[in-house]
Amino acid sequence: MRISVRLLFAAEKKVSDQIFEGQDSLRDQCFAEVTGNSVAVLLSFGEAIAKSKRSPEKLFVLLDMYEIMRELQSEMDNIFGSQYCSEMREAAKVLTNRLAETAQETFVDFEEAVEKDATKTAVLDGTVHPLTSYVINYVKFLFDYQSTLKQLFGDADDGNSKDQLGVITTRILQALQSNLDGKSKQYKDPALTQLFLMNNIHYIVRSVRRSEAKDVLGDDWVQIHRRVVQQHANQYKRISWSKILQTLSVQGASAGGNSSFTGEVVSNNSGISRSTVKDRFKTFNMLFEEIHQRQSQWTVPDSELRESLRLAVAEVLLPAYRSFAKRFGSMIEGGKNPQKYIRYTPEDLERMLAEFFEGKTWKGP
Repeated sequence: MRISVRLLFAAEKKVSDQIFEGQDSLRDQCFAEVTGNSVAVLLSFGEAIAKSKRSPEKLFVLLDMYEIMRELQSEMDNIFGSQYCSEMREAAKVLTNRLAETAQETFVDFEEAVEKDATKTAVLDGTVHPLTSYVINYVKFLFDYQSTLKQLFGDADDGNSKDQLGVITTRILQALQSNLDGKSKQYKDPALTQLFLMNNIHYIVRSVRRSEAKDVLGDDWVQIHRRVVQQHANQYKRISWSKILQTLSVQGASAGGNSSFTGEVVSNNSGISRSTVKDRFKTFNMLFEEIHQRQSQWTVPDSELRESLRLAVAEVLLPAYRSFAKRFGSMIEGGKNPQKYIRYTPEDLERMLAEFFEGKTWKGP
């Protein structure tokens, strides 16, 4: 379209001006007749695109065409400025408006498609879902068209076009999060549900922070969603580790109560029998081995997040285990087969925690 308007039609206009110099009416009429069919063919191609079935992938073609039509509008008004070319000018403006309308409708379609996506692709290890990476890449591409989008929303709305762009982006990301919430319910393990949501929302936040979307969404959006990531991490820790920490708490055994995730570790060993201590170590070993087997197959793809999650677990689990082993280990070590009960040193546990979230395939003992 640019070549046709700026070279072909502009050259045709120049030749027409030279041939029909001083005969304005005849010049304008002949120019309109010579160029009319070519303009109609070019515009009909754009009309066909604008009227075709909408899909998210076509949005970028629509934006390209809309940008070109906006860019060429003043030149077309100049080249086709006579009364004989009024239909061509009007047809070009109609196409520009139709491209804008179709692009706006495609935004709505995309938002709905994201929210209702029923992809059965399972991410068994709780990693970032393909839908998340697709939507984020889509949003990144959108921001390559930021100036065009501002024009688009400026044409469609009397309000601030930047604010409108922020509203659209926010709604797309809300639709994505709503869909992820639904997908997370497919997991039978509630701890994996939290890990999946943590991974995906962290990926969204990190991507926004590293793109132009941050300027539109703002620091508040980033901070709010970073807290959401932390909330899911905390929920994962509570669900995964509260039960095993209770085995290291005297209070939980004597009173049968529940300790919190950061719960109290033994205060003194009075009234605790050797058999109780043995049971505690056996239960701890069983639970830890189950968690290790399961969660070493899970994935946290971001290395920083993975390390911080391991560290958060280690900071609670290892001191509790050291305290319990120091306080009660002597009751077992003097008996028969102490290694049957005190199977791990704190260093062993630390080494095994370093294997969590690597997405390993379990090969058995």
